[in-house]
Amino acid sequence: MDGGSSFNRILFLLVAVLLLSPFILAAEFDYCDRRGNYPVKVDELQVSPDPVKSGQPATFTVSASTEKNLSGGKFVVEVSLFGLHIHSESHDLCEETKCPIAPGKFSLSHSQSLPPFTPPGMYSVKIILRDSKNHQLTCINFKLKIVFGEEESLVAES
Repeated sequence: MDGGSSFNRILFLLVAVLLLSPFILAAEFDYCDRRGNYPVKVDELQVSPDPVKSGQPATFTVSASTEKNLSGGKFVVEVSLFGLHIHSESHDLCEETKCPIAPGKFSLSHSQSLPPFTPPGMYSVKIILRDSKNHQLTCINFKLKIVFGEEESLVAES
């Protein structure tokens, strides 16, 4: 194998990673309690696509670990814009991941389409996991950028 061929492969892989990175990105998050003393520790949060487009599906994937068995509970999402609470929803934890959850690493994923009239902006999102007795297992905050669904495609067509 010659050096030029290897360089071309590496260049191709680098370009591919750069092109795909806006679609799946590990999002920065903070624990609601700065000490992070929760039974469930969040390792990573992925948001796809990033930025999220109004009127199109978005997926949030939380990779975490637990030291105890979890037989069920709730996955709660709270959304704020400019400091005003604008949306809350609650889902059965076992619909977002396979239950029971054994001690160790696990992930849960939630997908939904935002309404087409969702205003663009930087949103604050809080995700809370609760067990079947309504005890808080973990709580994280993160920023979520939303753009109009056509915004990126209009730039790409120009």
